[in-house]
Amino acid sequence: MESHRSCRLGDTGPVAAEVRAKLAVLGLMAPVDPLSDPATATYDDGCDRAVRNFQQQRGLTVDGLVGPETYRALEEARWRLGDRLLTHAVTRPLVGDDVAALQQRMLDMGFDPGRVDGIFGRRTAQALMEFQRNVGVIADGTCGPATFKALDRLARTVVGGRPADLRESEQFYNAGPALTGKTVVLDPGHGSDAHGVHAHGLAEEDIVTDLAARVEGRLAATGVNTYLTRGPRGNLDDTARATFANTARADLFVSLHVDANGSPHASGVSTYYYGNTGLGRRSAVGERLAELVQEEVTARTDLLDCRAHEKTWDLLRLTRMPAVRVEVGYLTSPADARRLGSPAFRDAVAEGLVVAIQRLYLPPDLPPGYPGEGRTDAQAGPGVSPRAEPALTG
Repeated sequence: MESHRSCRLGDTGPVAAEVRAKLAVLGLMAPVDPLSDPATATYDDGCDRAVRNFQQQRGLTVDGLVGPETYRALEEARWRLGDRLLTHAVTRPLVGDDVAALQQRMLDMGFDPGRVDGIFGRRTAQALMEFQRNVGVIADGTCGPATFKALDRLARTVVGGRPADLRESEQFYNAGPALTGKTVVLDPGHGSDAHGVHAHGLAEEDIVTDLAARVEGRLAATGVNTYLTRGPRGNLDDTARATFANTARADLFVSLHVDANGSPHASGVSTYYYGNTGLGRRSAVGERLAELVQEEVTARTDLLDCRAHEKTWDLLRLTRMPAVRVEVGYLTSPADARRLGSPAFRDAVAEGLVVAIQRLYLPPDLPPGYPGEGRTDAQAGPGVSPRAEPALTG
């Protein structure tokens, strides 16, 4: 499929034919008649249902649109371990379910390929070479016939546990509980020609830029090195944002957005982290941070708690550190829009985000709203809980 083309319900032609063929390979649609003319293929209701089913399974946005992210996921899903040689390519790493299966096998046997994300990166290559040295195969970092045979001989005999979670958590907490010297990348969503949501006289890019500045100031006061992925008018795609955070060797990545919905009744705050239970992929520290963000923001505001959710979006998958994406209310909701338009409310949200980051490095039994004491009703601004804006303790 052409990189700039998308496919959706009602589309016809070769692009629709390709999508149908990929879905058929995955068993989500009936096999394609090899004699059929691709020019007459239609992205019909059945195809739309199959795509939505696939998106749900893979932790993607369920919208029926086959854009670049869904197309890449369809391509990755067709690979099984042993279908092709696997090796580390610096500029264009191999990506697929076969890579994820290899990473999981490495983890099961006590090697450390990093996060199970289906991307054959440097750590996966290093883990593979260590495995090859241990089993007497040439340690070239390429998973070929000899390595596949060794993997088959050493089929997993121990089940249960989450070795990836344990490794990630251990590496994270070994960095120590102090915030001073840590690096956090803040990602104000959209900007430049990608403005995001516009509703009720407010623009998403303006709100999240202001919110990021408030979080940045508070983190700087605690000794945190803070970087923004863009200025007020800059814009990067998700891959470039993740690359920025990886190059900065960030300890955490926080992406800030506001949401939209066709119904004005949709409202609340939700936070997303990298994971897909069905595929056995998860960032344990990312999940913990997402839960803390939900606790702290809802403790300081009257936003509806829409909970933390796992997703495999590129922004969360490609970052090498724990990452979350926070949707701070719905700009299409009149009530949430009034909240988001209030500087006092944005201050309360910023406070909640900073305390969530602080708590990530502290014992897990601290209550929501820590640290500090809440404000009185008379002090609270629009949409701000009486507990909002406690004094920040560095």
